[in-house]
Amino acid sequence: MTQEFFDEGALVGVLTTQPLDRVLDYKAPEGGCFLGAFVEVPLGPRKVLGVVWGPGRGDWDISKVRAVNRVLDVVPMAEEMRQFLSKTADYTLTPMSAMLRLATRAPGLGDAPSMRKVYRLGTAEPERMTDARRKVLEVLRDYGGLAFTLKEVAEMAGVTPSVVKGLVKLGAVSEEDSPRDLPYPRLDPEYGSKELTEDQQAGAQVLRDAVRSGRYGTTLLKGVTGSGKTEVYLEAVAECLRQGRQALVLLPEIALTSEFITRVEARFGHKPAEWHSGVTMTERRRCWKMVGQGEAQLIVGARSALFLPFRDLGLIVVDEEHDTSYKQEDGVLYNARDMAVLRASLNSAQVVLASATPSLESWANVEAGKYRRVTLTSRYGAAVLPEMTAIDMRSEDLPGSRWVSPSLQAKVQARLERGEQSLLFLNRRGYAPVTICRACGHQIGCDDCDSTMVEHRFLKRLMCHQCGETKPMPTVCPSCEVEDKLAPVGPGVERMAEEAQALFPQAKIAVLSSDLYGSARALKEHIEAIARGDADVIVGTQLVAKGHNFPKLTLVGVIDADLGLQGSDLRAAERTFQLMRQVAGRAGRAEAAGEAVLQTFQPEHPVIRAILGGDEEAFWAAEAGERRAAGVPPYGRMAGIVLSSPNVQEVFDLGTAMARQDGPLRQIGAQVFGPAPAPIARIRGRHRVRLLVKAEKGVPLQQALAAWAKQFKLRGDLRMAIDIDPQSFY
Repeated sequence: MTQEFFDEGALVGVLTTQPLDRVLDYKAPEGGCFLGAFVEVPLGPRKVLGVVWGPGRGDWDISKVRAVNRVLDVVPMAEEMRQFLSKTADYTLTPMSAMLRLATRAPGLGDAPSMRKVYRLGTAEPERMTDARRKVLEVLRDYGGLAFTLKEVAEMAGVTPSVVKGLVKLGAVSEEDSPRDLPYPRLDPEYGSKELTEDQQAGAQVLRDAVRSGRYGTTLLKGVTGSGKTEVYLEAVAECLRQGRQALVLLPEIALTSEFITRVEARFGHKPAEWHSGVTMTERRRCWKMVGQGEAQLIVGARSALFLPFRDLGLIVVDEEHDTSYKQEDGVLYNARDMAVLRASLNSAQVVLASATPSLESWANVEAGKYRRVTLTSRYGAAVLPEMTAIDMRSEDLPGSRWVSPSLQAKVQARLERGEQSLLFLNRRGYAPVTICRACGHQIGCDDCDSTMVEHRFLKRLMCHQCGETKPMPTVCPSCEVEDKLAPVGPGVERMAEEAQALFPQAKIAVLSSDLYGSARALKEHIEAIARGDADVIVGTQLVAKGHNFPKLTLVGVIDADLGLQGSDLRAAERTFQLMRQVAGRAGRAEAAGEAVLQTFQPEHPVIRAILGGDEEAFWAAEAGERRAAGVPPYGRMAGIVLSSPNVQEVFDLGTAMARQDGPLRQIGAQVFGPAPAPIARIRGRHRVRLLVKAEKGVPLQQALAAWAKQFKLRGDLRMAIDIDPQSFY
């Protein structure tokens, strides 16, 4: 058994957040330290954050070993958390220092508790109101009484700190001494429980019994959109709170948090702790510390909340578990759904994977008997599932510059006359995906990437959706220099909004697309306004498919149902099926019946037929059969390797060498495909080459990949990223 406490002067091994490939030896500080203690250690001239990982190795000149500077005033990292980081690192082939950075993403961990003042909304109103003062008070009101540092308030309101200080003197803002990392209010599991339908009650009972068992287990909670999955899994949260354990609910999209937080408050009497990019640094630090002390019972967060230092985690809910945003695509490449299952298994906790359209991986795990399944078959209350039909675009009389068919136009018009909402769905941001010169055929591309730039007419700029680079919309073709010949090709949501306004001039049109909002708060406000009925026609991207509830929405029109069916992605059919079902599920969630209409040029395509027929099990079984025959996930294993460098020859040379020297992979029967240019062969000036490794299900792929990659030394600006279970293949 590893020693739990190290006396002063004893050798300890410290894992730091710096990109080093090993644990470093230090001497325990005055007063000693525990295993797992968060410490500050000297590294060269700097002071860096680390964790005591175990006894020192003692293979370094003892006279040169430096002492730990100090132990931070936070709860030591638990054994299960250290195991979780190690196992995740092994699975994803990530250096441990990068894993530790994920687990310490809270600011000011080393600050003494009394080092800062925080500011909240006060009780008085200033006699004289200025624009600057109004901005400060609006920011504090918007965040519902949360505490901020002076710098945070000033930056968010766009004012100088002196404005905030002036409001303190008037009593409109209160200044308090921190330690303000206060425990979160206690949630009451009995506070606002709702009456459940029969199948909701049965599902909730299965989940409650599972939580009560105190053992690990995973349940797939499948229910048609609008069936009340949230209420059912909140019953599991309530049981977890009764057991005195902590619960974590992961959501795929920050825009969903505000509606969800309101529901949690109605159910348990208080707001939960939040962890995502929309909360302030002060609140982030408070959440991290209170989770570690067991003073936060329920945490609602984005995927990185999995790496919080839970004291006693009893339940993880992964809402919309099929959502691709649970896969982190840069830095540490992990899938939060899979890592939630790992984390729960180490904590003797339960996992609930909730979705109307589960991933094939979860479906296969249910079929294999690894997961339980709870199915909710009917919508809650008076709501019924929308009727689903297709419009065969081959028989519609439509001008070349229009995308809404006459049949769909008539259906939207009928909704407008009844005072109901319609949604036009197109999964393309911006105004037009391609801008082409009518004189020479040149397509305007990004200077740093091999991708076309997308016109964003609201911003009056062209934008690259790979690297984020923007430039003004040119009037002259960059290639042939002819004026006024640049034309947009194809529709994006902004262009759809323009068409909708022309077709329905009396209607209020709202556009829902993630890049049209400067902040998560602005997006939340817009979604709430639509839910209240402040729009007649909503034009949206996949953002609208993610769990929003628009009571007046009775018609969903999918503009291009064929869009996701092209390409070489092995999950194309699955994703199209999920997205169409999720979007259709936005319709008819209240009393009025809903209808979902798919515009398609391929009504006989198996995926389109499966969506319209509603026979999900038949679709999953057919898709599983194809994947099994091909030996690809979830019935085989895959890894994507992306090599990148500013020098194109260098990446191809390395890729070719890797394909030739594949001995470690051949030993486990794995195949290497490539090298080939990545579908987007250059991003941010770096040339990209892909290799794909395919192996059978039960083989030790990670060890083989590690041995294979170890043969090659990366020099200069050459980089290699290994993605286990890749979700995207760009």
